[in-house]
Amino acid sequence: MIPVRGFEGKRVAVFGLGRTGLTAARALKAGGAEIALWDESPTSREAAAAERLPLVDLTKADWSQFDALMLSPGVPLTHPTPHWTVGKANEAGVEIVGDIELFARTVNAAPEHKRPKVIAITGTNGKSTTTALIGHMLTAAGRDARIGGNIGYGVLGLDDMHGGAVYVLEVSSYQLDLTSSLKPDVAILLNLSPDHLDRHGGMEGYVAAKRRVLLNQGKGDTAVIGVDDDWGSQICTEITAANRRTIVPISSRRSLGRGVYALQGVLYDATGERVIEVADLDRARSLPGRHNWQNAAAAYAAVRALGISVEDAATGLATFPGLAHRMETVAHVGGVRFVNDSKATNADAARQAMSSYPRFYWIAGGRAKQGGIDGLTDLFPRVTKAYLVGEAAQDFATTLEGRAPAMIAGTIEAAVAEAHADALAAGGDAIILLSPACASFDQFPDFEVRGDAFRAAVLRLAERPLRGAIA
Repeated sequence: MIPVRGFEGKRVAVFGLGRTGLTAARALKAGGAEIALWDESPTSREAAAAERLPLVDLTKADWSQFDALMLSPGVPLTHPTPHWTVGKANEAGVEIVGDIELFARTVNAAPEHKRPKVIAITGTNGKSTTTALIGHMLTAAGRDARIGGNIGYGVLGLDDMHGGAVYVLEVSSYQLDLTSSLKPDVAILLNLSPDHLDRHGGMEGYVAAKRRVLLNQGKGDTAVIGVDDDWGSQICTEITAANRRTIVPISSRRSLGRGVYALQGVLYDATGERVIEVADLDRARSLPGRHNWQNAAAAYAAVRALGISVEDAATGLATFPGLAHRMETVAHVGGVRFVNDSKATNADAARQAMSSYPRFYWIAGGRAKQGGIDGLTDLFPRVTKAYLVGEAAQDFATTLEGRAPAMIAGTIEAAVAEAHADALAAGGDAIILLSPACASFDQFPDFEVRGDAFRAAVLRLAERPLRGAIA
């Protein structure tokens, strides 16, 4: 745990008692803050009470007694409408912060010799893979890397800091909205496409939230920016003009006069006096597809900024084991390969997986994002058949009509069984891809639970007689 500094003796309200909220509450208490916890869910309140953390009904509390509100990132700050806790905090002049901000202040308050390095990764797609990949590359090179934030452990639940540590943090737009003091040694903005627009009031607000990862950087810091989309390219141009930090553009679509890029599966470093061929990414089995080339370029640029050699970085890329729920091969059952891409919570993320396979059986659906799967029509010819689940099933069936065979399966387990039966009837040697292009919140609390449900259904299938063997 990282005890939070700067709130000693102060009273802090904590709203939202999921993983982030409870972790922050523990860290605030360990740092000497007086905390008052609340959640609208009785189950979440019971979890806090089981740890003997103090519950206070914030609907009835005197907000003038609070110095800060620690708000969980899933709670609306501004859009579609501010949460009632935000209204009460604003009325009382109470500062609103998130867990990344608490971490940032603690880092900034540390003596210079105890201050760790921080790599912060954001973007619409690829954040989790890039975060895990950087952590792996640093660890393989002998560095003390701690991985967390919006992936795995809440940042304040990671081991306490020291001068030799490197915190590798995935940060979401929701977290960045609640952050003002973060000053990463390396900030990565991978890409930008429409997502979470309801929470940011449109694309302009979403882009503004994402670029906050760059807000406090200065001389000696490094910004790694994907320039394959118009928003990233514009941001790169704008901060290059500011000329305060080292800027490394990255691309998986074109060569760059300066930066790191991948072409036809080969990673190149053009940050020095000559272009260096770093690695053949086709040999990195856990990094298939153009989108992973961008992730590899970003990870390489980040670890190089912290002094990892070209050779050690290339070794780290080649030995990366991959990330759960992101194009993860779960099993082979009767010659049919099951791929778990539950992390694809929007159409752009699903495109990355769908583009990697010439033909596949597609499990999709959930709570649709704006535009649904309309932007994926060029990939529908690759879909042997679609098995649709969740709230979006009927709308997706309408979109697919006349373009690809589809059925409404309803649940992940039913979709797995139907797709497997169809694949076996067609001779096997097929790919069944869970890449939902949707949020999970209609049927599951998050994409990880959805991916686990897919894995469990596949493993149950493998245990049935006459259904083949798992490999």
